[in-house]
Amino acid sequence: MRFVPLACPAWGPKHRDPAMTSPVLIDRFDHMVLTVADIDETCDFYRRVLGMEKAVFAGGRVALGFGRQKINLHPAENPYTPRAKNAVTGAGDLCLITETPLDDVITHLQAEGVKIIEGPVAKTGATGPITSVYFRDPDENLIEVSNYN
Repeated sequence: MRFVPLACPAWGPKHRDPAMTSPVLIDRFDHMVLTVADIDETCDFYRRVLGMEKAVFAGGRVALGFGRQKINLHPAENPYTPRAKNAVTGAGDLCLITETPLDDVITHLQAEGVKIIEGPVAKTGATGPITSVYFRDPDENLIEVSNYN
């Protein structure tokens, strides 16, 4: 298998590895799922800390909206189907990109009583170098908030 660097200027057919044989080309994430102990507590945290909006859909299901994506929330005690094979709280590890300067993010996290567990630290994002801070949500999911350099 040939290594394809993640830091390409743009993803798309012209950057596609010619050795790939699948005719399917994924464009982006639409949503992901977090299994959570308390949907209301999770919504409050992500609203206060990250400015996400609660959305209720499809018979009372709940999601957190931001940009063009969403995070669907599944209750741990009664997860929806289909679901991940091992749908448990605290298994998430996500990186979220913001244009808010990280110094302002750090100040806001501290004001909200969120403990930063690492950062700011240099990392590699999908399209280039990023600077990140890490913290945990109420279910102990690892949350990385980053700026592209």
